[in-house]
Amino acid sequence: MNADIFAGKWKQMKGSVQSYWGKLTDDDIDRIAGDSERLVGVVQERYGKDKQEARKEVNDYIDSL
Repeated sequence: MNADIFAGKWKQMKGSVQSYWGKLTDDDIDRIAGDSERLVGVVQERYGKDKQEARKEVNDYIDSL
């Protein structure tokens, strides 16, 4: 799924994203606002992962949809 499709489906997916990454707050979800790069940054911040690891995890999640 490319970034445009991800952004377009964000409202439908945000509950699923928050369930998958339980440490994300409602404010995090609002801040991400459909931007996959922001999701990578927030996952990195909340889970203490390096950028490569967070990006792989987000890409794997998106690919599974």
